[in-house]
Amino acid sequence: MKKTPKKKLMKNLSHRRPNRSLGGDIFIGVILTIFGLFFVYPLLYAINNAFKPLNEIFLFPPKLFVQQPTMNNFQDLFIIMSKSWVTFSRYIFNTVFITFGGTLGLVILASMGAFVVSKYVFPGGKLFFSIVITTLMFSGYVTAIPNYLIMTRLGWVDTYLAVIIPAFAMPMGFFLLKQFIDTIPNTLIEAAKVDGAGEARIFVQIIMPMIKPAWLTVMIFSVQNLWNARASNFIYSEQLKTLPYALGQIITAGVARAGVGAAVTLFVMIVPLVMFVLCQSNVIQTMANSGIKE
Repeated sequence: MKKTPKKKLMKNLSHRRPNRSLGGDIFIGVILTIFGLFFVYPLLYAINNAFKPLNEIFLFPPKLFVQQPTMNNFQDLFIIMSKSWVTFSRYIFNTVFITFGGTLGLVILASMGAFVVSKYVFPGGKLFFSIVITTLMFSGYVTAIPNYLIMTRLGWVDTYLAVIIPAFAMPMGFFLLKQFIDTIPNTLIEAAKVDGAGEARIFVQIIMPMIKPAWLTVMIFSVQNLWNARASNFIYSEQLKTLPYALGQIITAGVARAGVGAAVTLFVMIVPLVMFVLCQSNVIQTMANSGIKE
């Protein structure tokens, strides 16, 4: 049976090797392994520290792996939190509510704004995107005072809104989504309009599914920021305090709570870590495609 040109091309592509020698492959593998071990070491150390008894935590030289695993650090953590006049579940609810609300609002609003800026021409569109790019150069510390003044004028201080609403305006999320939407052909949108699809239907049924890697990446960044947010500048009522703030107060007691502090570190980092592991392929795809245009 004679092979078609398409099958021949696929076969040739499958047998093509990168333009480098075996020595180059080994060298790249060694370098990637070294960097991988370098980045995974702090993670392994934090996980093992959470299960170490107090004498192993202060052992010198420190050991990476725990010798006598124990759950006492977590038991002490829950005992301490159970004695608080605000329940542990309340702190968890506050953090989950802020994280969910801020992330959902960011994904929806940033996706809608990125779609308009990417696919429609209107006065001030390029200027607006230039402003977004400029804001990437500033850290949150620069805008802390203006944010506080705005929240005070709006009367949102000591409420969830003081943390959730500013999270909607993360410039990195808007930038990644806009760049990813740029890769979608305009002819696809025009074909949908010819078929009678409205703007809302195009956005929900075409754009959002196609940019799933991008908004999953934005979700990861947002969850990392909001889950670890203490929000102590805006929230003063103990009933509204976040989990990182409450856990941070526990480890300020000194050396005696070093084991509890290790458990706190693992407890705070577990959610963003799991989120990243589940969506890491989407992060790579987003970063690879964010600069490609039609």
